[in-house]
Amino acid sequence: MNLQVQDDAEAVARAGARLVAAAIQGGARTLVLAGGSTPARCYQILAEAPVSWGRVTILFGDERCVPPEHPESNYLMARRSLLDRVQPATVHRMAAELGAEEAAAAYAKVVDGLAPLDLVLLGMGPDGHTASLFPGSPALQSGASVVAVHGAPKPPPDRVSLGLETLRRAGRTVFLITGGDKSEALARAARGEVPAGLIPTAEYMVDRAAAGELSSA
Repeated sequence: MNLQVQDDAEAVARAGARLVAAAIQGGARTLVLAGGSTPARCYQILAEAPVSWGRVTILFGDERCVPPEHPESNYLMARRSLLDRVQPATVHRMAAELGAEEAAAAYAKVVDGLAPLDLVLLGMGPDGHTASLFPGSPALQSGASVVAVHGAPKPPPDRVSLGLETLRRAGRTVFLITGGDKSEALARAARGEVPAGLIPTAEYMVDRAAAGELSSA
């Protein structure tokens, strides 16, 4: 496992922002955003960085099937923390309010036209899920670039997610993971037992709390 351990959640967010800024400076042109509190703080920091956003196309790793102004919308979080403060060349929102199937089909056309994606940011849940790819989900077996997800174990049950093969083919995939409640899942990811551990080339930027159980991995 390609692991970088930072002192705390703030350090992970700052290191993540530096990584993204350097990647864009180095030529990355497609950036996939993740949901979650740690990425949100990363985006706030990134919004203040000297980044040439006019070269960048923004995509999303997943979205809940809610309207774009809904408090649970990943797009709304990204818009408030980053996109309202910078000017990317293009922002491709997942129109998940259309329903998982229709939104996945529409977003697949976007992803297929841009793949392989340059830089993908991901988070991880305490169960080891990433994007909206949950343990045991049929979506994990799909070869589609974007998948419709039904029956997610946390609400809302319907979602849209980049497919596992899209994540595996990306130029660079980086997890931002913080908190002691993620430590068991991170150890399982190191063993390839959960979706967050199924991307062989992924990098994991974590805080000391999340890294706590890796000694037993």
